[in-house]
Amino acid sequence: MHQGQPAVATAEAAAPSAGIPTLRYGRRYQKGVNWVTSVAMTAFHVGAVAAFFFVDYGAILAALILYIVAGMLGIGMAYHRLLTHRGYQTHKWLEYFLTWCGTLALEGGPIFWVATHRIHHQHSDRDGDPHTPREGTWWAHAGWILTGDGLHHDASVLARYVPDLTRDRVHVALSNWHWTSNVLVGLALLAFGGIPYVLWGIFFRTTVGLHATWLVNSATHKWGRRRFQTRDDSTNNWWVALLTFGEGWHNNHHAHPTSARHGLAWYEIDFNWLAIRGLQALGLAWDVKVARH
Repeated sequence: MHQGQPAVATAEAAAPSAGIPTLRYGRRYQKGVNWVTSVAMTAFHVGAVAAFFFVDYGAILAALILYIVAGMLGIGMAYHRLLTHRGYQTHKWLEYFLTWCGTLALEGGPIFWVATHRIHHQHSDRDGDPHTPREGTWWAHAGWILTGDGLHHDASVLARYVPDLTRDRVHVALSNWHWTSNVLVGLALLAFGGIPYVLWGIFFRTTVGLHATWLVNSATHKWGRRRFQTRDDSTNNWWVALLTFGEGWHNNHHAHPTSARHGLAWYEIDFNWLAIRGLQALGLAWDVKVARH
């Protein structure tokens, strides 16, 4: 297991070279309503509310399982700690599977997600941060994806920030077709349990998962405790950590961005880290980086 001093965020290494214009993220640069995203988000929230009119315990269990698959295996372990920061290494087949799980969260494909998060680390709570609460709590939570280009930049532009992923044909395909995972799972749920399973397993589960991830952008840059004096406003927030399987220990993460472990104290429960440790024990993860604290 590798240990070291606070590391420089992967974003710095992936920054575009001098002379190449950067993406203009931030509230003052994003104008107009992003109708594609806004309509989709409205539809999913309506579907989430509709789920309460079709209460089915089997459907609720399916939603819980998919929440873990998308939120822990997908967003926490794959999109964030593996692809964005390379906090550990694994076999390509497992990397692709975990990434596919991430597409179930409906937060965009890996190229878009990773590029945006690397930019966030470059400009955290400063001009150019895609979602800082300094520009408004609602803006940091969801306003930033409902306005302007959001995650819908051309892949050739985002390639400046994620050259490692854009050179990988599988990750390019997963980014281009990220929406198909929910279609396939939705059809399977419909065939297995009908409308209640679709409402709970797709609409409700996805909506809760989106807000959980958005809380990392908003709540953990406003409320919580700061163990490390980082250059941003990141905090450790226990209830966001519970909702996101450990992503709420955000001040720890900003202080040690490449660390695969975010919960650094014994009482900071980090299920994403425990799962990575499980992969390591099975020989499926190596070069696991852990912050010395």
